[in-house]
Amino acid sequence: MNETLKNIAERFSCRDFADTPLTDEQSGTLVDAALAAPSAVNLQPWHVIVVRDKALIDEMDVYGMSELEKEYDKATFDRMMSRGGKLFYNAPYMMLILSDKSKWSMMDCGILCQNVVLAAQSIGLGTCIVGMARVPLAGPRGDEFIKRLKIPEGYDFAVSVIAGEIRSGKAPHERDRGKVTYV
Repeated sequence: MNETLKNIAERFSCRDFADTPLTDEQSGTLVDAALAAPSAVNLQPWHVIVVRDKALIDEMDVYGMSELEKEYDKATFDRMMSRGGKLFYNAPYMMLILSDKSKWSMMDCGILCQNVVLAAQSIGLGTCIVGMARVPLAGPRGDEFIKRLKIPEGYDFAVSVIAGEIRSGKAPHERDRGKVTYV
């Protein structure tokens, strides 16, 4: 199996990160992978924010969980609690992927996200794609976090990727071949 297919097959959603910060080289690799993503008509409808401030990530995590408990359905909150009660699983690194809201931007941001997680896998880092980063950005303190994260005008949260050294892992998810139809 070639390295690309191996990285695809072995990647899993890490939910237990070590405190070790990413190096400048590791972060640069992820940013380069993000910016190499293709997009419809090469519009590149994204803005990427790299968060290496662990205290800020942790603050957003605690606040997000408190908002999740108040604002979301109990099943979602209980599921997060069963996974350690954290949105960001102690990750020391977060990449926020923002969309300019154009027609194909969400698909393009998803492609960018996939580039990042596969690049991280290829250099031995764990990742988790986290849509729940929208929770602290939308709560009563949302404007404060938007300002602190320097989210530019005209962009909305699309998705985030957290990354770091894997403290404990798991097997990749089972592939459901019943989800495929051949014509």
